[in-house]
Amino acid sequence: MSLDRAYSGKDQVAAPDGRTDGRQTPTIILVHGAFQDSSSWEGVIRVLHAEHHPVIAWANPLRGVKGDSSYLAKLIDSINAPVVLVGHSFSGMLITNAATGKRNVRALVFVAALAPDTGETANDLLSKFPGGTSASSFLGPPVALDNGAHDLYVQREKFHDQFAADVPAATATIMAATQRPLVDTAFGEPSGPPAWTSIPSWFIHGTEDKNLPIATVEFMAKRAGAKKVVELEGASHLLLVSHPKETAKMIVEAAQQTVVASVQR
Repeated sequence: MSLDRAYSGKDQVAAPDGRTDGRQTPTIILVHGAFQDSSSWEGVIRVLHAEHHPVIAWANPLRGVKGDSSYLAKLIDSINAPVVLVGHSFSGMLITNAATGKRNVRALVFVAALAPDTGETANDLLSKFPGGTSASSFLGPPVALDNGAHDLYVQREKFHDQFAADVPAATATIMAATQRPLVDTAFGEPSGPPAWTSIPSWFIHGTEDKNLPIATVEFMAKRAGAKKVVELEGASHLLLVSHPKETAKMIVEAAQQTVVASVQR
């Protein structure tokens, strides 16, 4: 399957479900974080397709926790198959909320992602432990919106060092130019009841992540009762780009355990 087809929800939902001996291959939904777009999953998608997994790289609106989570939940409802929900960075807020009460979501994978509890905001988690860089040091001038909110972008000259130090500079330059903005009000929007209390979770993160402190990931993973936590030495916040094989390996592991659990029911 070509990468062009990888981003087509219709094609992916209608793809063969991989039934073998009563087992059903889960659909993997990849949710990009703030200041990126769905193409950031390209390397991961290549590996998942090689493993014969149906994939949807969802276009995250980045308009807020409640609205974006509701939008993602509608996509989940449209899939008549088990789902493995994968979120990077800010989108951990979304998979935590969108999967709540969804019986077909069998696993949550947090890729350098936030995993909030009820009432927590992104600001709460990002400031909980020292080690992360203040957003004021790398975000550019806000763009005013009609509703009083503002769109936020990463300063292009700081994107490589802040988000993707282990990604080739040429790639980081393109990502900086194609980034999708996050509305500023999203940082302070509280999360709802978390799906990780009832759905198994996996966490993967890098030791050189300048946005998400290691202590924060360890805290969230322990609280969620994560099945597994993988720490990649030297990986940046954009480990899905710099380490697609390792990231995909974690997702495949979650998917495989989901299939086994379904058969055992």
